Amino acid sequence: MKFERLTRTMRQVAAVAAVSAVMTTGALAAEKMVYLFPAPDFLPAFTPFQVAKQKGYYDEAGLDVEFRIGKGGADVAKQVAVGNADLGGGIGDTPIIVRANGLPVKGVALLGGKALTQLVIRDDSGAADVASLKGKKVGVMAFQDTTYYNLLAALQSAGLSKDDVDIQAVGPAGMVQLMISGDLDAISGTPDWAASIEGAGVDLTVIPINDMFPAMAQAILSSDDTIKDKPELVRGFVQATLKGMRDVMEDPEGSAKLLAETVPQFGGKEEFLVEVMKRYDALVYETEDMSKLGAFDPERVKAVQDFYLDAGIISSETPLDDLYTNEFVE
Repeated sequence: MKFERLTRTMRQVAAVAAVSAVMTTGALAAEKMVYLFPAPDFLPAFTPFQVAKQKGYYDEAGLDVEFRIGKGGADVAKQVAVGNADLGGGIGDTPIIVRANGLPVKGVALLGGKALTQLVIRDDSGAADVASLKGKKVGVMAFQDTTYYNLLAALQSAGLSKDDVDIQAVGPAGMVQLMISGDLDAISGTPDWAASIEGAGVDLTVIPINDMFPAMAQAILSSDDTIKDKPELVRGFVQATLKGMRDVMEDPEGSAKLLAETVPQFGGKEEFLVEVMKRYDALVYETEDMSKLGAFDPERVKAVQDFYLDAGIISSETPLDDLYTNEFVE
């Protein structure tokens, strides 16, 4: 009897030790990685990442993610290319620009089937469409930024050139502040900027650039080396982020509540966040033009590259397969 009890006790101890070992091994197995945002990580545009983080989707993927902040999409692409970050954020067209400059970076997921940017026009400006922006003051983030490139494409669709409007590079704060003050008539901007401007009592007309030019949404960027050497890390991060994006699309109210409770900058802004998330869902995340959530459309990528080449934004064409891959969204 004593021997049986001793044996049973030893088995129990061994079982506990085994469970502890598994838990310890699992904890140690979480792979550390760095994701670099092109702007402050609390901006509403990055809600899918915050939802994925707060709901533990990156943990479930075995990833210990450290978010850092870069200095715009081009800087992020450079840091990813040289290995200072495992992955980073930009726009779907970022690889078109940086790859032509020798940086081996490609998109591994596209966060939406439509363009990130829209033309946001003050109703009291006297303009109601793209053609009537002639002679008006239009804001962009910078002259080497997607908001500017997309504006050029939108103007071209209406038979206008950059010389027909007064384009001003005003930075992220200026995009909202100068629209509210009336110092700008319009901007090439994002859904959250439009929501902030309307929240200040300014009546707007919002025209999706996607209706005039097949621009792209945000993208997760990786270097060729990371794709080759750490494919499971890339897949895990992409799948976790897309899961967060899907939550935002299906439950904007719940996602807004989660962020208002967990992200200091969102405290007390739940109603605003719901409005922003609904706008992103309708204007950016809408997936009718996507074969699968997160997938790049080769025809859209080609159309953007062709325009950039014709407009002199890039000087050479890059093979499409070098600009993106859909292997991690499957």
